[in-house]
Amino acid sequence: MVIIGMKPCRPKIIGLTGGIATGKSTVSSILQKLGFKVIDADKIARDVVEKGKPAYREIIHTFGKDILDEYGDINRRKLADIIFENPFHREKLNRIVHPYVFVTIKDSIAESECEKIIFLDIPLLIEEMDKLKEHKIDIDEIWLVYVDERTQLDRLMKRDSISEEEALKRIRAQMPIEDKKKYATRIIDNRVDLERLKKQVEGIIDETI
Repeated sequence: MVIIGMKPCRPKIIGLTGGIATGKSTVSSILQKLGFKVIDADKIARDVVEKGKPAYREIIHTFGKDILDEYGDINRRKLADIIFENPFHREKLNRIVHPYVFVTIKDSIAESECEKIIFLDIPLLIEEMDKLKEHKIDIDEIWLVYVDERTQLDRLMKRDSISEEEALKRIRAQMPIEDKKKYATRIIDNRVDLERLKKQVEGIIDETI
């Protein structure tokens, strides 16, 4: 029921970002367990490239069938190898996938307009701010999950079982984590154990609400 004269709800939109292997997904999980709505751009990106979806067909047309696995699904590892080797290919992929992701994010925000806070978990949030504005997605704050590059490198090598050279290539394909700090409203230091990370997130939440 709509009551005439009442203003529509407008949640605070907080962008959660970081760098590859900084632990953004861990912070996202903590926020969800605390009861907050988190819109996960990576999950949306995986959904929009599923077999039969428009983005899937565009990616196959652009990169060829060699990136498919035996079941006809996109092999994310093969595609990652291509886009991290060549910034031009990475930009082509982003141009295909991102419009579908942004539309889905906007729809998800509209469906949850009376939440007090909505977190947007977006790895390339800072790099994509102009495109977010184009889609009229307004960010009130940016929370950055931070570790130094050496820690980032060690975690990425261990997580993905890749060489230091390959890990560096993936890290350097993104904006340097130190540069991202100047855009952040809040910095979450993830060079700590899980328990201290949880307390840090809870403390920032208490200051924000």
